[in-house]
Amino acid sequence: MQEGFRILEHPADIGIEARGGSLKDVFEFAALGLVSILVNPATIDPVEQRVVNIKASDLQNLLVKWLSEVLYLYDGEDFLVADVSIERLSPTGLEAILTGEPVDERKHEFRMDVKAITYHNLKIVEGADHCSLQVFLDI
Repeated sequence: MQEGFRILEHPADIGIEARGGSLKDVFEFAALGLVSILVNPATIDPVEQRVVNIKASDLQNLLVKWLSEVLYLYDGEDFLVADVSIERLSPTGLEAILTGEPVDERKHEFRMDVKAITYHNLKIVEGADHCSLQVFLDI
């Protein structure tokens, strides 16, 4: 895998591995990976924007809160994310613009329910010219 994300199989869960040129890239790819587990992303149109601000105690906590917010938008607000743009990212906070649309059961192709984002085997690796992360989801 060069850049982007791939889904990892696990006996009880499902995971996302993301790789990119920066931490911002891998956080964006992880969110898109999560959406691809929930629904076929090709069925989502980018017609509405949501701004998200998240604060956390550290980078791992930030990743879990970030993906939990994307999951909450789907589960709690019936909003599916088509595109992600992280505007600001630090080890303890991020601000992002999420573009997508309300859930439409006639239009969207649903795949799998995700219960929660976990800390199990969570890894974030920052290098000089590339970053990667791994996160598992409770399904």
